[in-house]
Amino acid sequence: MKSEVRIDKWLWAVRLFKTRSLAAEACKKGKILIHGQPVKASHSIRIGDVVGVKRNPVLFSYQVLALTENRLNAKLLPEYLLDVTTPDQRELFELGKLNNSGRIRGSGRPTKKERRDLEDFVEPFFLDDDEDGWEDL
Repeated sequence: MKSEVRIDKWLWAVRLFKTRSLAAEACKKGKILIHGQPVKASHSIRIGDVVGVKRNPVLFSYQVLALTENRLNAKLLPEYLLDVTTPDQRELFELGKLNNSGRIRGSGRPTKKERRDLEDFVEPFFLDDDEDGWEDL
């Protein structure tokens, strides 16, 4: 097993990023920290390093337990990284999830349920007692 691995390869291999190019881009933007310092995609990590991943407004922290360059099965992740994110950052993440749950009401096309509710609301206003309303004109 190798003693060092590029940070972008490791981030991709442990499924923190969907593609290696996304991991490299995050490094380039300064969103990846090792021991609190931003690093380039080519930076090598070792076992025991603490990797920080900024996903605004939260800073997730992971300790490197083992190194790999190959993409892992999700079940094997606990052998390769340990989540050491602080409780206050985790709470901030949970608050963000609650605030962004669902679509903002009134934006974009209505859902099927919203459309039916709207039709049920509007329909009584257009009903006439006169069945042949258009023919009288």
